[in-house]
Amino acid sequence: MTLLVTGATGFVMSVLGRSWLEANPTERLVVLDAAAPDAAAVRYFAAVRQRLDIVVADVTKPETWVAALDRLDVTHVVHGATVTPLSRGTATEARREPEAENPGRIIDVNVMGTVAVLDWARTRSAPPRVIYVSSGAVYKHHGPDRPGEPLPEDGYVMPRRLYGISKLASELITERYGDLFGMSTTSVRLSSVYGTMDRVTASRNYRHVPNRIAHLAVDGVKRVRVNTLAAVGDYIHVEDVARAIMALLRAPALRYSSYNIAMGTTSTVGDLVNWAAEKIPGFHAELAAAGDADILQDESLRDGMWGAYDIARISAETGWKPRPVREALHAYMDWIAAESRHRA
Repeated sequence: MTLLVTGATGFVMSVLGRSWLEANPTERLVVLDAAAPDAAAVRYFAAVRQRLDIVVADVTKPETWVAALDRLDVTHVVHGATVTPLSRGTATEARREPEAENPGRIIDVNVMGTVAVLDWARTRSAPPRVIYVSSGAVYKHHGPDRPGEPLPEDGYVMPRRLYGISKLASELITERYGDLFGMSTTSVRLSSVYGTMDRVTASRNYRHVPNRIAHLAVDGVKRVRVNTLAAVGDYIHVEDVARAIMALLRAPALRYSSYNIAMGTTSTVGDLVNWAAEKIPGFHAELAAAGDADILQDESLRDGMWGAYDIARISAETGWKPRPVREALHAYMDWIAAESRHRA
């Protein structure tokens, strides 16, 4: 088997790519990305580089990459190349609207890039399984109807921003291509992902709360200023996401057009600070006004896309389960510390 992963010099997809190679020592990985590997990616893939092919090209311009991929025996595709125009976390960032800076590019990459990959896949003599990487951004801000339950894959979809709109459009396009051309396709909706290889790239500059807290604690900052300790999120470590996607790649059949990949429960800002303090004694949070906060969150956003996601589908079909957030956060802090020592 040869896996093609688009966007795999970035964050989530790079971890999927390396995880795939480590779990399948006789198989290969093909990366299609607009950006060549940066120093972090080169270092991250070094141990498996001999089984890695990298094609540097714009996914929206198939004439620049089709010939290269046609020479490779791709059996599975995970399409993760995307532009993630999110800005939230501090008062300064909250005033910025990145979607207004280049809206056409968001739609072009996130929708037409998907079409280009699907058009290539459907022309193969043996069309590969295609997994589209979507997001919880497709969901409404509220739901489900019975408070306290996690958000299911069916219903509650109503994106209001270009990112979520483009993700939902690509989900529907992926499903339709599967129906039209007899391809095995599905979409995965990720909750808030953090962890290994989370860094600023040309297509993504967003740090979820666990990322910020873990970095501050490991960097020796004793106090993090927050506007609330009660705000929640469904936070999932990227390595658990990679295991989930690989489980779907290996599944004999895919029963659904979409699967949530998430923790399935929420954690508060206070939970994350306390867990970080278990590894870094003395680390603590201090309540501050919104304008002075290092981490700015809205504690009223507790359900819908902001709350817990139901993971019953993927768990029932593949047996996949995420690690507890406390365990995953501690592992992430260890990785940050190791990376800091390496750079030093």
